[in-house]
Parts: sequence; C-alpha cells; structure tokens
Amino acid sequence: MKELHLISFNYPYPPSYGGIIDVYYKIKALSDLGIKIHLHCFTDQIPEMIDKEIKEITENVFFYQKKKNPLLYLSGTPFAAGIRNSEQLLKNLEKISAPILFEGLQTTAVIKHLESFQQPLYLRYHNNETEYYKGLSLSEKNIFKKIIYRIESLKYTGYQKKLLKRFKSVFCLSEKEYNEVQTYSGNAKLIHIFHGNQEVKQLNKKGKYFLFHGDLTTADNKKALDETIELFKSLPQYKLIVASDRASEEIKRKIDAVGNISLSPIQTTENLHRLLEGAHANILLSYQNSGTKVKLFNTLYNSRFVIINENITDDPALISLCLYGSDKNQIRQQIIAAAEKDYDAAEIRKKILEERHSDQAKAEEIVSVIFNY
Repeated sequence: MKELHLISFNYPYPPSYGGIIDVYYKIKALSDLGIKIHLHCFTDQIPEMIDKEIKEITENVFFYQKKKNPLLYLSGTPFAAGIRNSEQLLKNLEKISAPILFEGLQTTAVIKHLESFQQPLYLRYHNNETEYYKGLSLSEKNIFKKIIYRIESLKYTGYQKKLLKRFKSVFCLSEKEYNEVQTYSGNAKLIHIFHGNQEVKQLNKKGKYFLFHGDLTTADNKKALDETIELFKSLPQYKLIVASDRASEEIKRKIDAVGNISLSPIQTTENLHRLLEGAHANILLSYQNSGTKVKLFNTLYNSRFVIINENITDDPALISLCLYGSDKNQIRQQIIAAAEKDYDAAEIRKKILEERHSDQAKAEEIVSVIFNY
C-alpha cells in the first residue's frame, strides 16, 4: 500500500471555502484509490475531536498550532508561512518514510530543515501568492491591511522563486500558473481543482432568482458583492439572493437598503445546493487573477446559468459553459439576457465536466506522478 504525507494549511473539514475544498476532496479521492494519507494540519486552535469524515479517509491526523508572534511580520519569510512552522512536524515526517505533499507555499517553512530527508517533495500550488496578495491589497479598503498585504506580496516574490525548484513536481490549478511554473522551474503539472461534485444536476428550464454566494470576510468577495449590489439596484425587476454565513453588519445594511436583494444563510452543504438548484443564474465576479475558482464548479454542476468575469477561470472549456462579461455593462447585459433564456445546458455540461474534471481522474494523475505508475 502506498503512503503519503499531506501538509495542510488548515483542518480540511468542513470543506466550506475554496482552498480547503480542494484539500478535502483531494484526500478523499486519493484515499478512494487506496493511498494511506498521513494528514498534518496547522490550525488556530487544535480541535478536541477529529470528524469521522476525516477519520474515514486518513491513516493518521497530526495537529500543529499556528504561531501567534506578531514579530514574524518583521521576518523575511512571508507571515503566512512563518506562522506555520513546527519542530514536531519534522519529527512526525521523519517517523514515516513517505513522499511529502505540501498544500500551498504557506506550509513550506519547514523545508529548509528537510535536506537530510530522503522523501521526495511535491507542492500543490494553490496560488501565485505574489499575485494573490497584490490582488488583496488592491481590493482592501483598510489602509493597514492594504499595506500588510502588499508587504506579504513582496516577500513571496523571492520566496516562491527560491522554493519552486526544490520540488519533484508542482501541481498547478490553472493554465496561467502552470505556464509560469513550467517556464521558471520546468516541474509543473496541471491538475485542476478537486471539488467533490460527481453528476451534473438535471434541472428544469427556469429558476426563481439570481444568486451570489461566498465568504464575505474576504476583500475580493466584498468588492464583488458591492459591484453586484450596484447592478441589481438598477435592475429592480430581478430578485437577488446573497448567500453567506459571514456577512458583517455593514454588509447587512447595504443589502437591507435594496428592496430586490435579500440575505440567506448557507449553514450546510445541503442548503447551499438547495439555493443553487433554485437559482436561474449565478453571479460570479473576482478581481484577483488566481486560477479557476472552486465555486464555479459548484454552480456548473448544481445550478443553471453562470455569469462570470475574466478572473473566475482561464480554462476555455469552462468559459464556454458560462455567460461572460468583461466589464460592469456587459455583466448587466448578461443578467438581462439570462433572465429571458430557458436553461437547457445539462448535457453539454455533463460531457465537458465529467470527461475533463472528475476528481477520480485527477487523483489518478497525482498517483501516477508521485508513485511512478
């Protein structure tokens, strides 16, 4: 039986946001192929118990508390990586001889201590962190956070270049990042997002509302929501539901001020799927160019029309399944056009998504690379 260390930037359950969705469903797909996963998790607080959903797909689970030293902001190492450093992690990696898969550059602070280890190293490249933090800085309104994000972006510029050549393979999420890594270090593999969906839902021709969903604590999603609210203020004939469990009082006031917009909690995956199934069209906007967003898969598998801008995906096949707008006016026109259309795209989605984007196929490719199948 093949074994694999997987170092996660957070505890991957519940799989409720982009990066951690990829981690959880990757572990599940690898486990389904018979790979024994030794899971290492950095967390703010070590949980009292391990969820049965994680126990069922892992061999071991180890926890490490993230450091809380603000002086790490002064280090040359990016802060997100500096707080995820642990001597105990090194000891646990040494005990079990197996390849090591790092989930994101923020988990790689220990790598400088691994020269004596014989295990091959692999990286899941969740983001070009330089571009990701630069995007956060541009979207953020709080001046202090804006500066912190910009500094983090600059730190990652040297950090990721220094590290990328250390890995046998770097598993990239998007074409853009694949091309960047392949040009720089020649060890890139394109493995799209793990998303947990298996079948495209068969839905009737009309939904009841437009839907915006996401974590409203992130600067990018808050900016996207502001744009969406402005659009629907000028389209009072259409109902918009904003689905989120993390809306501030300020955001709630903005939503309450517009008669055709309402806020709905998500709470469970089942409730999110119910909201997706009822939607006629979904609004997916981003101002960060960081590969295909995982919520695109949730909407394409479980809902009707999907209206996107350029930063949601750079995959031509996925773009072909969406309604695209390059600016606010084009997005507005796509909202109006979608409202008049009947949905009948299930079969073409089934063909493209289930052939190109199944979790099992992606897990098989990772196994073939790591274990030389």
